[in-house]
Amino acid sequence: MVGKIQNRETFIRQLSSRLQRLSTPVHVERPQWRYSPQHKTLQNLSQDELLVTLQKQCTRINTNCVVTSSADLAMTLEKVIDDYDGGPIMTWQDERFDAYGLTELFSNTLPKKQIELHTWDPTIGRDNISLVEKANIGITISDITLAESGTAVLFSNPHHGRTVSFLPTKSIILIPKSSIVPRMTQAAIQIRERLQNGETLASCVNFISGPSNSADIEMILVVGVHGPIYMTYIIIDDL
Repeated sequence: MVGKIQNRETFIRQLSSRLQRLSTPVHVERPQWRYSPQHKTLQNLSQDELLVTLQKQCTRINTNCVVTSSADLAMTLEKVIDDYDGGPIMTWQDERFDAYGLTELFSNTLPKKQIELHTWDPTIGRDNISLVEKANIGITISDITLAESGTAVLFSNPHHGRTVSFLPTKSIILIPKSSIVPRMTQAAIQIRERLQNGETLASCVNFISGPSNSADIEMILVVGVHGPIYMTYIIIDDL
């Protein structure tokens, strides 16, 4: 469903009146800034150099970072799952898992090891939440990845439940190397371009920078307050 702005004209007229404007603007020109340093940060780095930047940032945000090839992804993911003590596991319903060669792992290997795995199913509604709450591991895929801050950007949709990334105790995020960009600036540009191309923006866009952290109380860092305690990024060399 596409969102619709309600009472826009009335709001703008009232705002213009409070600002003592003689007329109500019908169009706002985008300002042309003399300096745009946000575009220059890390702009000349290659994809390999952006990966190194991301890896360094992961050491600062308590996030395990593993690099693997597309061919070895299933084996790498299985090892991380074992290191995280298995299931229950919750995943998105995402065709990219099949494209990455994970069908055998999800359909045969994990069940044979008696590891319980559930896939987000929009037809069962809030029953998904009950499954996620009991999950030991949540597995998702990054749509855009910010090297500077070590941030995975996840777009929700009916098949990509947003709670899969933050209700389980442990989180595994698959990160295509091709998805890595310098920083928030490029993510905002990509999102804007998607809107301009007529794509529907996700109802929830999660920016995840490692496991949940909070130092609100007496500046004492506590991990896992609002989400997973443990986080692993699996970088897929898809270039």
